[in-house]
Amino acid sequence: MTDKFKILGKYIKDMSSETRDAETYIYVRDNILKYQLNIDIKSKPLKNKMVEVNTILKFEDKNETKHKSHFEMNYATILKIDDTVSEKKELEKIILCDAQIKIYPELEKSFLSMLHNSGYPDIKFEKKIDFENLYMQRFN
Repeated sequence: MTDKFKILGKYIKDMSSETRDAETYIYVRDNILKYQLNIDIKSKPLKNKMVEVNTILKFEDKNETKHKSHFEMNYATILKIDDTVSEKKELEKIILCDAQIKIYPELEKSFLSMLHNSGYPDIKFEKKIDFENLYMQRFN
């Protein structure tokens, strides 16, 4: 199967790493394994069958604590959609699944680099995101 889209460009649109103070840093460093990775995908149509896809990763502590760090990245991808794509469902799959599978290794590397440079060098994401499965879950 050939791709029904082409990636014209990808870039970090916004990146944020916030740790309020040294006390928070030490607390987060000792509790960062409780943090969860969340992903949100938004898209907006451009001209000439192009779409801007914003993949937003957030790594955050869901628990109520005053010592929290905030890590977020918005990774933008510009897609050129093939002329043969006419159905909304097909376009959705390209945006939410196929393009994500292609860009995710680079996105994850950039996000982990930000975390490492923010003082958390031991962070790894053991579980890979299964975009195919997430896409299918939307219909169940």
